[in-house]
This record gives sequence, C-alpha cells and structure tokens, in this order.
Amino acid sequence: MPQSRSADLLAIYPHITSRDRQLLRLLDDHQVLTTDQIHQLFFLARRTCQIRLSELYGLGLLDRFRFARTGGGSQPWHWTLGHNGHRFQAAAHERPEPTARASRQAVQRVSASPTLTHLLTVNEFFVRLKTHTRRHPEMRLDRWWSERTTTRQFRTITADGHGIWTAAGASVGFWLEADTGTEPLGRLVGKLDRYATLTRRVGIQYPVLFWLGSPAREEHLHRLLRGRRDVLVVTATHETDPAQAVWLPVGATGRVGLAQLPTDHGQPVADNPNFDDGVFVL
Repeated sequence: MPQSRSADLLAIYPHITSRDRQLLRLLDDHQVLTTDQIHQLFFLARRTCQIRLSELYGLGLLDRFRFARTGGGSQPWHWTLGHNGHRFQAAAHERPEPTARASRQAVQRVSASPTLTHLLTVNEFFVRLKTHTRRHPEMRLDRWWSERTTTRQFRTITADGHGIWTAAGASVGFWLEADTGTEPLGRLVGKLDRYATLTRRVGIQYPVLFWLGSPAREEHLHRLLRGRRDVLVVTATHETDPAQAVWLPVGATGRVGLAQLPTDHGQPVADNPNFDDGVFVL
C-alpha cells in the first residue's frame, strides 16, 4: 500500500474499496464523523475500524483532529476528507480539483466551527437510524440529506437534515431539528413557519422532528406548541434511539415510531424536488 500522503490519486485507486467510497461520499456531504460513528456505520470490530481509518489517513484520503478532554486525556478522533479525498470527490462530481491549501483550510474550518457540536449531533441522529437498519434489514434509511443538501434542494427550508425512513411497508419523510440547548425554544418554534409555507406551496407535509437535549426542554417545547396545527411536530430526546417508538406528537399522550407518522411527498410539480417528470425519486 502506498505510504505517501501525496501519492498520485490514480495510484491510490487499487486500494479504495466500495466501503471506502461510501465513507468518502458521506464525509463529502456531512463533513465530519467520529471514530465511533464510522464504526457503527461500517464495521463490526472497533479495532478493524481504527486500522482502516489509519490506512486511509496514510493515503491522504482522510484527515483528522481531536481536542483535549476536560479532566485529562483526549476526545475521540474526528474524521474529515483529506486532500486526496477532496480530489477524489471532486473528480466524481466533475468539480474543479482543490488545492492542498484549500483542502487543509476546509479541515480547519470544520474543526474550529462554533457549530461543530451541533453538526455532530445531527450526524449522530442519522447514524443511529442507519445502525438500526444493520440489525433490522427490513428497515431502510432511504434518504439522508445534510442541511446543505436540504437547503439546496428545497431552497426555503433550513432544516438541520432531511430523511426518508421506510419500515413496515411505509415510507415517511421528515425534517430534523437537532437541539443542543444553545437557542431559545422560541427561535426553534419560529422555524415552523417555513415548513408551513412549503406545505402551502407544493403540498409537502413531513413531520418536523425536534430532537432535544433533555426531557425538561421537551416538556417546555410542548407547552409552547400547544394548539398549533399547521405543521406536525414530534419530539424525542438525545438519549433515545430514534428508530424506536420514542416520538411524541404535540397534543398526543403516547409515543410512536417514525413509520407511524403521516407523510405526504407533495404534488409532482417542477418546484418539488421529490419528483422528476412526475415520478417520485429518492
């Protein structure tokens, strides 16, 4: 295996597996994943995961960073695309090839971002769903879109993420709002107006999933939303498995699973990215 991190990209190709390509695609869209998250997504043994990540780092396909842990020691490695990873993804999507400086700056921006914790929380939500499908192959996460992709596709929506979850023969679209406790709940409630506008414009009706940091914030949010009917809002907390029946709709008394929530992919019009020439597409 090549040892130089600046090796020619074509020389690296024989060492890139299909699993590696999946990981590169995820990091291209979702920016950063921890060792534990990558382990859950792709590997059975943690040691095998660690070895492979080190090999990909050596090839320049991945880069990494970590911070000191309060009380001593270090946090887990956080993994991003390395320069060769950026080059590979640029070639795959017919984008201009990045310079080494641009690739390094991209890593630095992610590592120093004040929203890093929020980004990892959003990714953790989808990692848990995807991990659940590894144990239950009859369930699928058919769509996992980042905030950037969601905004690009739907334009007026600024969700933290968007997905389509399939279980028991039902496919449910959803918007994710991942709460880390840094915003007033009133500001979160204010985001619902955009979802209501989208429903009126193209008919898309997906539940808005508020994934909250504590039961207290969940209870407070339900009080704020009491009586609101134009958007379906459901809530759960970070300690739960989002693939389970943990979602509490506003105004309800019992929790349900994602597949039990109502959904409508909207009208097959040009302004609705769910459809291409009138055909629903994932």
